[in-house]
Amino acid sequence: MEIIELKQNIAQNIFFLRTANNLTQSELGARINYSDKAISKWERAEGLPDAYVLKRLSEIFGVSVDYLMCEHTEQNRHVDTAPIRNTKRLISQTVVSSILAVAVLLFIILYLAIDVLYWQIFVYSLPVIFISLVVFSFVWWKGKRAFLYTSLLLWSCIATIYVSLVSENFWELFFVGVPAQIVIFFCYKMGFTISIAKKTTGLFKRKSEKADISLSDEK
Repeated sequence: MEIIELKQNIAQNIFFLRTANNLTQSELGARINYSDKAISKWERAEGLPDAYVLKRLSEIFGVSVDYLMCEHTEQNRHVDTAPIRNTKRLISQTVVSSILAVAVLLFIILYLAIDVLYWQIFVYSLPVIFISLVVFSFVWWKGKRAFLYTSLLLWSCIATIYVSLVSENFWELFFVGVPAQIVIFFCYKMGFTISIAKKTTGLFKRKSEKADISLSDEK
């Protein structure tokens, strides 16, 4: 493979993967600690990223380094992201299952040790579960899942406090969750609006970048 052909393959693949993942040149550059000018240079086939950068790009886009270097037709260019989704699902399910397993184990130990059915353990485990899911949702999923798990975390925390104070029947505690839920909702809507604005801005920027690349190729 000649160096010119290698440059063109990498240029086309970086551009395809970047736009397919809704990233601007600046956003991609920030992830690998390079400027948008460097990304633009690679996408115009005017330079080659080094081996470390190729490895980082392969990790970000979930492809092999070989994929970045080889030519692809429109038919075989599709990148299968199912393994990545399956891995995320497996990790989240493993964490949730582990927390529930610990709760069950503590329930059994307390029953055998002091002959008490301490069912509150399962209620106390809910905030721990939803804290984990909130972290995963903000790192991986965002959107409606983040809103859902944050809301469930709020109400599970209130339920935990209520269970701890059940002897006092302090049911008014649940009213505290109403304004807190409203705040969560508006924060979600605000974040959603900002996300749409960023995507719209990114779309116009990608179109501009694509036009610049086309003009460069014509020259």
